[in-house]
Amino acid sequence: MPGFIPLWMFLLMFVTLKSCTQPVEKDTEIVYGPIEKTYQLPDVSGTIYFVSPNGDAASVGSSADAPTTIEEVFTRVVSGDAIILRGGTYRTGDLLFNQGVTIQAYRDEKPVLNGTLVADSWTMVNDGLWVTDWEYLFPAGPEDWWNEERNIEQTPLHRFNNDAVFVDGDFLQSAGSTDEVDEGTYYVDYDENRIYIGTNPEGRLIEITAFRKAIHRVIYPVHGKTPDDRGPVIRGITFTQYPDTMVHIGGVGLAIDQHGRDVVGTKFENCTFSNNFRIAMFALSDSLVMRNCNVYNTNAEGVYVVASNDVLLERNIFENNNIEQWTGFYPSSVKIFNQSHRAVVRENLVRNHAHSNGVWWDVGNLDGFFINNHVENVAHSGFFHEISDRITVAGNVFVNCDQSIFVLNAANAKIYNNTMINSKVNIRRDSRGDQLGTFGWHVTLGPGVEERDRHIFVNNLMIMTEDNDSPMVMAGQPSHMCDRLTTPHFSIFNNNVFVRYYDVEGDKPALIDWSPYSNEECMRKFYTSAELNEFLPQFSSECIYIDNFEGDVFVDINDNSFKLSNDFVGLGNPTKTPEEVLTMMGVSADKEAFIGAVAP
Repeated sequence: MPGFIPLWMFLLMFVTLKSCTQPVEKDTEIVYGPIEKTYQLPDVSGTIYFVSPNGDAASVGSSADAPTTIEEVFTRVVSGDAIILRGGTYRTGDLLFNQGVTIQAYRDEKPVLNGTLVADSWTMVNDGLWVTDWEYLFPAGPEDWWNEERNIEQTPLHRFNNDAVFVDGDFLQSAGSTDEVDEGTYYVDYDENRIYIGTNPEGRLIEITAFRKAIHRVIYPVHGKTPDDRGPVIRGITFTQYPDTMVHIGGVGLAIDQHGRDVVGTKFENCTFSNNFRIAMFALSDSLVMRNCNVYNTNAEGVYVVASNDVLLERNIFENNNIEQWTGFYPSSVKIFNQSHRAVVRENLVRNHAHSNGVWWDVGNLDGFFINNHVENVAHSGFFHEISDRITVAGNVFVNCDQSIFVLNAANAKIYNNTMINSKVNIRRDSRGDQLGTFGWHVTLGPGVEERDRHIFVNNLMIMTEDNDSPMVMAGQPSHMCDRLTTPHFSIFNNNVFVRYYDVEGDKPALIDWSPYSNEECMRKFYTSAELNEFLPQFSSECIYIDNFEGDVFVDINDNSFKLSNDFVGLGNPTKTPEEVLTMMGVSADKEAFIGAVAP
């Protein structure tokens, strides 16, 4: 029957959406990343199979004491079955399946899927250079839109190959020739199938990638089975050291009309994804949930969700993306892309991204929520919302990010009750969308050029403790568009508190760079909130700006407590945050109005 939705899928979509929009219980301590747990056998309708790294492929795998192999069991399972992994390292990969199965650790054991093999046969070429023959190579290149002329000096082409070499668990960077090899690098000779390293391999564990992916939940027939539309449930598994996408859920297309309904209800809990040279987890999957996972040392993206509705990412750690330091490539630890509606990113720890963005909603997304996250030490944008509409950003703490919030060519960003420390806000629009441009139809999925406004910025606390001349807020557009785009970026800009701890030598830094403004630059610098209010009375009447501040803002910032001190003179004039936003933040609607991310 066309359009028929199975009952199980309807119930799953309902439960997932309900869980995404329920209040967060903030009275309990947030635990980021995997939780130590002893798993019971899952309650499934089908068969439970046991596997181990040294299992017997001829075994049925019906008990923990007589496990089969993981490769064998992936050919057998059907929806409703479960795969229970005994602890240890599984050097395997490219495991295909198309059924809704559970994949889970056995009790408290630690199964690790590892995409490398041990390289233990090396020949010394000369002092400081060793070579081995290697048959598993993964040559690759940049995307066709990558600007080689602009980026080749910083990112040589060999960085886009997918091979990886590890010495005692630490990854090496690639080199362009044997002459460039040192202790921290390796070189691949693709013509001769050889790998060179500059580290003496004697007494060291040298691992080299041998499997492209760990697992791939495909949407085509495989192992004699027709695919159903149920996503896997994966608990307590570590995936590490794969050259390409480690865990791939669904198809590969980014088509304008494609959504993730081919695979519904994927769930990850207490998993680790590390040391990956493309994407750790890629999903086209409605109602996906990722909770208490650790995603670190990734490259293009840590988590890449495409065209998927009702996604929930909660209490995960996302750390150190773009380990090969690609330039000109738009890396992001989390990317939510292409018409993903109602995605919720809540209570995650996003930190230490020296060469990457943090979390990026990119192109055609609707009704997102970025709530109660802690974002720290991000060299680009901690949160990035581009060519999309209707996002709520509330209850987040940003510390030492180049940009805490970057809203680009988007509309209706509701930014309430965030705390930003040494992390400016950038709201910008331009003419992208007048033509299709580099990425074709992508730009047509978001607000039109004249629709990129109606942002709300209320009850936020911004603090600058370091000596820099950056404005705290930038609202920008090209000067040539001043006559065309005359509406302010914001519909509401009020009840915020801005604090600078220092007295800058020389020219005083602006508080706000504001556009549009009728001058040659289409921009005016305002140095106090009162100055903005004098120019535009509808804005900033209840904002507070404090310069040369001395004293404490928080109760105990050294303990990562961002609750405001009662002695802070900038408690301000907060207004009541909308009830639906408070609900998502886990704050009672009866709570008195407050400034910043943490309610008193």
